Amino acid sequence: MDYTTKLVYQSNYWYNDGIKKATIRDMSGAIASLRRSLQYNRANVAAMNLLGLVYYGRGDVMEALVEWIISKNFQPHDNIANYYISKVQEIPGELAGINQAVKRYNQSLQYAAQNGEDLAIIQLKKAVAAHPSYVRAYQLLGLLYLHTEQYANARQMLRIAYRLDTTNELTLRYLHELNQVRKERAPEQKGEKSKKEQRTVTYNLGNETIIQPVSTAFKEHTGLHTVVNIGIGVVVGVLVMWFIIMPAMNISRQRRANKQTVAFSDQIETQKSQINALKTELETYRSTSEETENVQETAASTQDSYETLMNIMEHYQAQDMGNEAMVDELLKIKTDSLGLIGKESYKAITDNLFPAMCQELYSMSQQNYEVANYETGIKNLEKVMKMDEGYEDGAAMLLLAQSYEKSGDQDKANIRYQKIIEKHPGTDAAAEAQKALDAQKPGAQKEGGEDGENTEGGENTEGGEDTGDDGTGENADGTSDTGAGDTGYTGDDGAGEPTPDTFQ
Repeated sequence: MDYTTKLVYQSNYWYNDGIKKATIRDMSGAIASLRRSLQYNRANVAAMNLLGLVYYGRGDVMEALVEWIISKNFQPHDNIANYYISKVQEIPGELAGINQAVKRYNQSLQYAAQNGEDLAIIQLKKAVAAHPSYVRAYQLLGLLYLHTEQYANARQMLRIAYRLDTTNELTLRYLHELNQVRKERAPEQKGEKSKKEQRTVTYNLGNETIIQPVSTAFKEHTGLHTVVNIGIGVVVGVLVMWFIIMPAMNISRQRRANKQTVAFSDQIETQKSQINALKTELETYRSTSEETENVQETAASTQDSYETLMNIMEHYQAQDMGNEAMVDELLKIKTDSLGLIGKESYKAITDNLFPAMCQELYSMSQQNYEVANYETGIKNLEKVMKMDEGYEDGAAMLLLAQSYEKSGDQDKANIRYQKIIEKHPGTDAAAEAQKALDAQKPGAQKEGGEDGENTEGGENTEGGEDTGDDGTGENADGTSDTGAGDTGYTGDDGAGEPTPDTFQ
């Protein structure tokens, strides 16, 4: 048996184990088994589809959609993942409700961290009402009930979470903690009831036994006690009259006087409450509409990005598509919507394609600049900026700025010049960018004209001798230079325009 066949057998073994655990609602165990199955065989479409169903059963809908989309790319036709995706999308408002439940769950986490358990419980109740299979929401709701000593509600929420995922470690841990608290709060059983002892005296009189209570000092002073009790009663009656009856009469008069004022205040408060309720309801409708649109756009963007990436991976492995076309498609992908595996695949392809394409487009842009084809050069260089903004230590950005300047878009050119100076200080590109910005300052042209004289048949102090009759001269290093060179100037009056500096 070869190595590949063994891997397939192992993958199928863990897939079957995942089926057994999912059948008994052991969702956590099923997820672990199915992930292990995909480690042995990444192309196991059945395992991916089942993993998506397990995620969906636990309330993790977004993870389920990711697994089904990956499965769809491995097997576009005759794949039950297409049915699962269509069933999720065809139910009106289901994705929006799930997204709203996730947001409420995240909001409740923030409330709980700020000791706002009551607000967190309200948000979680709304979350489980909109998404009844959301295990994480039930777990957090049970924990908050446990923290606020609402043990009956905590047990109810944790039992629901247990029914959805019977082996979830977090749910079992919370149930164990709840049982411990209940044991500590159980009333202690009393061994024996205490009885009052009655102190008595027993003696014999002839043939009879006499039992009588022990005499106390209370009986000896019964008359004095009666007088004291009457005096205390009189004092208490006066105090009750002064502190209870009289204030009550005053309060009654004040209540009658203020009754009408209170009624008006209640009406005002009622109207304010109705206005606030209407405002809140209006804001809720607006936010729900915006959130629904955002969820739909996010889902569509995620699906498009994964489909584009899978398509490019197939062409890249088959080598049946041009590098430039593949790069154009890769630049359309939104990497923020990719998962960890998607980002790794994207990086593996771009690390091979982007450097060579940057070099090719940069060389073409240099040629375009030399023939004054600035529009094509700008288009190519903008692609280079998307792939590697700091290519050649800012040389590509410098060429883009010079192309913008030659095409007449001075504002965009200055933005690139300034960015080169900030991000690539100390480089030749930064020096050229600074020189270009300095040349735009008032008086720069005048100062440049006073650096040397150039007359017909005269000398050019900057570059050596330069004649104005035929446009040829001799540089300071002894080499001849025509009027179209980098250091010489030509023109009918002996003064010309320097050729553009191109940093290569």
